[in-house]
Amino acid sequence: MNGDPTVVGRTGELVHATRGEAGPGEVRVRIRGGTETYLAWSEEPIPLGTPVLVIGSRGARTVDVVPWPDLPGVE
Repeated sequence: MNGDPTVVGRTGELVHATRGEAGPGEVRVRIRGGTETYLAWSEEPIPLGTPVLVIGSRGARTVDVVPWPDLPGVE
């Protein structure tokens, strides 16, 4: 399934923690002049509020993410 290639490489913040293979969380990403929320999958669980990098798009507003520390403006 083709995803949204414009979201890959963007950074965001988890608004719902991911659970690794047990289930997705949600990530808020700044894109297209605003913010959008996507279902976020990761290999390992990632806590709520963690800055992440979108590394893949699965389609239907679903992405793969990895932790991405040291984002400017994110504490």
